[in-house]
Amino acid sequence: MPARLRAAGVELALASLIGALSGSAAAGFLVALEAVTRTRFAHPWLLALLPVAGVLSAWAYRRAGKQTERGNNLILDEIHQPGGGVPLRLAPLVLGGTLLTHLCAGSAGREGTAVQMGGALAGGVRRWFRLGPQWQGVLLSCGVAGGFGAVFGTPLAGAVFALEVLVRGRIHYAWALPCLIAALVGDRVCAAWGVHHFDYARLAGLAASDGAGMAPLTLLKVALLGVACGLVARLFTLAVHAVSGGLDKVCRAWWQKPVLGGLAVGGLAWVLGTDAYLGLGTWHPDADAVSLITVFKDGGAESWSWLAKLVFTALTLGAGFKGGEVTPLFFIGAALGHVIGPLLGLPVALGAALGFVGVFAGASKTPLACSLLAIEMFGGAHAGLFAVACFASYACSGAGGIYKAQR
Repeated sequence: MPARLRAAGVELALASLIGALSGSAAAGFLVALEAVTRTRFAHPWLLALLPVAGVLSAWAYRRAGKQTERGNNLILDEIHQPGGGVPLRLAPLVLGGTLLTHLCAGSAGREGTAVQMGGALAGGVRRWFRLGPQWQGVLLSCGVAGGFGAVFGTPLAGAVFALEVLVRGRIHYAWALPCLIAALVGDRVCAAWGVHHFDYARLAGLAASDGAGMAPLTLLKVALLGVACGLVARLFTLAVHAVSGGLDKVCRAWWQKPVLGGLAVGGLAWVLGTDAYLGLGTWHPDADAVSLITVFKDGGAESWSWLAKLVFTALTLGAGFKGGEVTPLFFIGAALGHVIGPLLGLPVALGAALGFVGVFAGASKTPLACSLLAIEMFGGAHAGLFAVACFASYACSGAGGIYKAQR
């Protein structure tokens, strides 16, 4: 067997293994996340312990090594330039930190956790098989693809995200097949564990006639919505960096940053008199509270809901709490589209769906992955409109994104 063919076979076998490990880790994480979310809703007083949760998480990361605090950016840097590798201990650290954040009602997501667990497991696989540093880039990318594809149930988007997130405006196609295998295996293994994802296509109920297809006027309206998504994505990125930088300036001790951030989140929730903008935001026991379930319906969000979720999430992530950005960005975008869509003459559900992926596309600089994400989540009836919104958002979101290590 030619050496090149043998190497390709080994690469795909390792991608499958990483996908299986990532899918299993994502399944366990999603089950635990649902449990802590229900516990938080059952005991609202847990919000008062958010500063304590932040201190515990920060202490664990300090004990484990400061490089682990960099999370997604550590993985991206190790893909670009192999160095010390991604330690396996990152997986339990980010898992525990994220569950603590959500148990105490911090506004964060889940993508970052799944991606970091996948990257940590991929780094472990490389060390277990004693593979050289030349394997690090492709294996870590497989970990990213497997984690992303499994946690959202979107393997095509997961594979492309792992390739597109590395460098703005470029895709490294040499690793496309192993990343696709890892994402597909991760998604199937997660499902095999009995974990199922929310059916956004059924919730949105988009019909082929919504938005009048690809008519020029419709494309213009969608592009304008995409521009708004890009501007809000830029605002989100600036807000997270501003909160983080501001707290760094005023906090002298390592524990002060999560304490101040936790107090700010709790105080803002008390002032607004609602917990709808805490946690993931995917659902709420009060059917009248704003969530990703309600934003696809008339009257399902306030005109300022997107801004409220943005502020809560910026405070949480800027203070160093663990989790991810993506699900909050889904909430922000869907709530924004809920408001702007009807102003442009688009159906509420379509506007919310376009915003759902549009803001994330601008913040992550991955418009192609987000276009595929929309198709996998909402169906292909409006594939062209999703692409227009995502690429318009990308074009108007500025140079920087949520991942500092993205080149």
